Amino acid sequence: MGVVIERMNGPALTISLSHPGKLNAIDAGMWTALRAALERAGSNPDVRCIILRGEGDDAFAAGGDIEEFQTVRATIDDALHYHDTLVAAALEAIQQSPIPTVAAIRGACIGGGLEIAGCCDIRIAGESARFGAPINRLGFSMYPGEMAGLLALVGPAVVLEILLEGRIFNAHEALAKGLLSRVVSDDQVFAEADETATRISAGAPLVARWHKHWALRLTHDRPLSEAEKRSAFDFLATEDYREGIRAFFEKRKPQFTGK
Repeated sequence: MGVVIERMNGPALTISLSHPGKLNAIDAGMWTALRAALERAGSNPDVRCIILRGEGDDAFAAGGDIEEFQTVRATIDDALHYHDTLVAAALEAIQQSPIPTVAAIRGACIGGGLEIAGCCDIRIAGESARFGAPINRLGFSMYPGEMAGLLALVGPAVVLEILLEGRIFNAHEALAKGLLSRVVSDDQVFAEADETATRISAGAPLVARWHKHWALRLTHDRPLSEAEKRSAFDFLATEDYREGIRAFFEKRKPQFTGK
């Protein structure tokens, strides 16, 4: 049980949520471990892509581990610690990661699982995957720090539909709502995620980091400073830029080093 980190062949890293017998429901320790894993990967210059998945084929993650809620959320202070220090911090680590992230989703992607997937850059699901956040039936609301990622992804209308109805829906509806990047057959989910990671890793890693930075920065409602505008051209001083231009004219694949 926990968070399993596996280095693949090449520059991609797989982080698996593992809670056997509970459809990978995420407990407090797993939230902490997930955050730590993302932060370690983000500081490793050799990692060019992170794949997030659930262990096995039956679930990405079926939400938080409800059985521990009576202890980890017994008081308001406990609940604040759990949701702000553990859960929201882990989600922020995914969203703010300088490394591109890909969610590979099979089976249940519910509650906290949906929040994790929603913070990833690319989300690939199998046709039989299931989505939703039926917490209205449990008598508690989604913490604002956790809702923020879904709001940024699909907007308030879709988030309110999900939360107010508490309905479980299929992958094609999730795709139509903007929760997914694409849907593939169940047996192709992990292969498609690997191929996606390979395509990402073939690009200049500094460029991927810059694209992530600017995508997040431009969501803030303030104009770019002159210093920020100039920094957008930092690539001109990189070896990867020179290699990319040389490879273009020499009609070959570039070999990027992240420098």
